[in-house]
Amino acid sequence: MSGTRELVIEVEEEEGVMIVKPAGEIDLGRSPTLRAKLGEVIGRKSSRVIVDLSQVSYMDSSGVATLVEALQQCRAGDQTLVLCSMQPRVHSIFEIARLDMVFKIVESLEEARTC
Repeated sequence: MSGTRELVIEVEEEEGVMIVKPAGEIDLGRSPTLRAKLGEVIGRKSSRVIVDLSQVSYMDSSGVATLVEALQQCRAGDQTLVLCSMQPRVHSIFEIARLDMVFKIVESLEEARTC
């Protein structure tokens, strides 16, 4: 699935909540970019980190591992990590691995802001 396009990641802060918005495919070649950005965002110690996956069309196991690592970092720092707006193809990976029982996953960014 990998191509030459870089992973683009936008970060917004709204009322102390950090929102991370990756766009593109997250695979072995691109997951280090996401890992670095999430580490930076989690390091800011906001109470909630939201990862909006609406623009992620594909994620392999390295992308999932990156999010698991971010979840562990958030838990260690008493922060909440919420995943939202997953495309069906990405959501199915979390269901198959039963990670939908581990992560807080919601339908929309609006819901992620308030849950």
